[in-house]
Amino acid sequence: MGQSYAQITQADLRVFVYTFSAMTAFANAFLLVFAGLFPILNPVGTAPIFLALTSSCTEAERTALARRVAINSVLLLAGSMFIGSYLLVFFGITLPVVRIAGGLVLTAFGWKLLHDGVEREDNRSSEAKSHSTAIDSFYPLTMPLTVGPGSIAVAIGLGSQRPEGSLTLSQFALLGGSAIAGVVALTFTVYVCYRFAKRTTALLGENGVNVVIRLSAFILLCIGIQVLWTGYSTLVLAPRA
Repeated sequence: MGQSYAQITQADLRVFVYTFSAMTAFANAFLLVFAGLFPILNPVGTAPIFLALTSSCTEAERTALARRVAINSVLLLAGSMFIGSYLLVFFGITLPVVRIAGGLVLTAFGWKLLHDGVEREDNRSSEAKSHSTAIDSFYPLTMPLTVGPGSIAVAIGLGSQRPEGSLTLSQFALLGGSAIAGVVALTFTVYVCYRFAKRTTALLGENGVNVVIRLSAFILLCIGIQVLWTGYSTLVLAPRA
């Protein structure tokens, strides 16, 4: 009886250790994805820009756009994380080149938004009300506003940081599930921020929203230049050091 009790205790201990290690690995991968991408996506800072770009939409249309942006963001980030590195190898493209090209796109978008502000959207709102549903949820709302080149590069980098050696099916499912959970939680935050952007910015007033939009556009411009410089430094300056 004592031997049987000892065997049961050891078996339970092994199960507990395995479960605890699996939960720890899941939590670490989840936090790595969420914490690594959240500062770059910055849904709180881009919410006023989303509100300005959808100023001609009704509340229901803006909610639908926010939902489609969140879905597009999940697909972009998950695709970049799992197959992005393979696509770069297939086309012979290096990650610094992706940073340079993406930095140029983000810089151009930030520069344009910095100068246009909300006046450009307000002037077009009366003309766009009749076809406001034709607003594309992918460009520029999803890319480069929400999922920019910086977040894509980080997602590709996170996806390439796989454990060395062959993974079992359970380990691959655990790491893949934790990464997907982190992406889903992140894009749900994006949806919430975009969905309630009008309510959260109503306290700022029109002038306050315009200021926030221009500050956010300036931050996007700085991020684009930083991404561009990072890619340039890695591609050109690092080999000379």
